[in-house]
Amino acid sequence: MIEQIIVLDNADAAVFFGINNSNLQLLKTLFPKLRIIARGNIIKVIGNAEEIPFFEEKMRELELFCVDHNMLTEDNIIDIVKGKSPQAVKQDNLIIFGMNGKPISARNDNQQKLVNAFQKNDLVFALGPAGSGKTYVAIALAVKALKNKEVKRIILSRPAVEAGEKLGFLPGDMKDKIDPYLQPLYDALEDMITPAKLKDYIENKVIQIAPLAFMRGRTLSDAVIILDEAQNTTTHQIKMFLTRLGMNAKMIITGDITQIDLPPSQLSGLKHALRVLDDVKGMEKIEFQKEDIVRHKLVQRIVDAYEKEDERRRKEFSESKE
Repeated sequence: MIEQIIVLDNADAAVFFGINNSNLQLLKTLFPKLRIIARGNIIKVIGNAEEIPFFEEKMRELELFCVDHNMLTEDNIIDIVKGKSPQAVKQDNLIIFGMNGKPISARNDNQQKLVNAFQKNDLVFALGPAGSGKTYVAIALAVKALKNKEVKRIILSRPAVEAGEKLGFLPGDMKDKIDPYLQPLYDALEDMITPAKLKDYIENKVIQIAPLAFMRGRTLSDAVIILDEAQNTTTHQIKMFLTRLGMNAKMIITGDITQIDLPPSQLSGLKHALRVLDDVKGMEKIEFQKEDIVRHKLVQRIVDAYEKEDERRRKEFSESKE
């Protein structure tokens, strides 16, 4: 009899072992000659020296499946242990599997263009209206790169424009003051990474979510870097951010130039950067349209209504000057 320790380095233990350890109980049934003990992400197995290597091999296969699909069912376990290929979820344009194995894929042509542009370029601009999925797809691409060990970390940032000097009047410490501006980024991550794993990533700075001002002076290497709501950056801010790009890093800039919250006298850094970088090699621009909106169908109607109102006001203003 020998004892072997197996550490699940990548899989979330709660997902791997199942609700109420149901997957662990199944493993004990499938390997009746072995004594299997699990605590946290560590498995201790005691048994015959001839059986333990096979058991460890299957644990690694199960861990890989769990990490790739963000789920592990009893059927998956039985198939893998018996040497069968688990039934694949067929999904066109798949990016990654989110929580509970939910497929996250490109849902329209422009989302797929963003996926393709990310693969070919180190800098991508994703522009378009709210609800078109540009930020969500960008974060899914970053999570995929992290899972595939193509990068070591994810950096997510947003300008906290609305706060300005009012931050000091908000309750709590600096994190409490800033987090509301970053919440949409947390929401997307929570769709793709289990709570325990996400907490671990954030605590160990594998995933870093911070306001734009916190990026100054850094060189960001081995990372996917995303700047969201870039239309609210100044020209100096976006230049500072773009020049943070380090070795083995990719950057996605998202924004909607129709929703600029800067003072009227302030030029949007996003609009300026698009003009300055138009001919730069290694950069690609994807422009989403209102037809790409994938939220509630009412959102597209709201966007249409506001566009008509803006056009009406422009026409009235033009006529008043005549």
